[in-house]
Amino acid sequence: TKSVLFICLGNICRSPMAEAVFAHLVHQKGLEGQWSWDSAALGPWHVGKGPDRRTMKVLKDKKVEYSHRARQITSDDFSKFDYIFGMDDDNISELTRRAPKSATAKILLLGSFDPEGDVQIRDPYYDDDDKGFYKCYDQCLRSCTAFIESQILTLDFLRRFDRCPKERSRGLRIKECLPRV
Repeated sequence: TKSVLFICLGNICRSPMAEAVFAHLVHQKGLEGQWSWDSAALGPWHVGKGPDRRTMKVLKDKKVEYSHRARQITSDDFSKFDYIFGMDDDNISELTRRAPKSATAKILLLGSFDPEGDVQIRDPYYDDDDKGFYKCYDQCLRSCTAFIESQILTLDFLRRFDRCPKERSRGLRIKECLPRV
């Protein structure tokens, strides 16, 4: 089982949106037993509170079910999860600063998987409307989809490679195990 943790500043807008989208995609693709997920905050301001009402409105509009109570990241999270996704460069800097020496999680920018190249997932918290929340949803959907697809391709390749007797006996001649197109 692989695990992901989505991080933003307060865990009420972007990271819960990403978590909800990720969970929805995992269920759609029938990968429930292969993944676990959560989200958390860098700061303590909203611990115990539910997501921003605009986050919930967008998720409801997109027919994505979700419930969550904000929590703050712990030092254990850096070893508990395989991947920790920050939403912007500031999140990544802070996560990198806080990561203990024993950390095993890969700290990545979620938007780095966005096929449209929109790498920074801007915090819509101070917006007057919900447009930024819809943009956040779209970015999370594209990025989470691309990340999951990259993991499926990697796992599929590793399974194929593991079954390939030529590779085990002769070393790394990977292309011999790939399907012919």
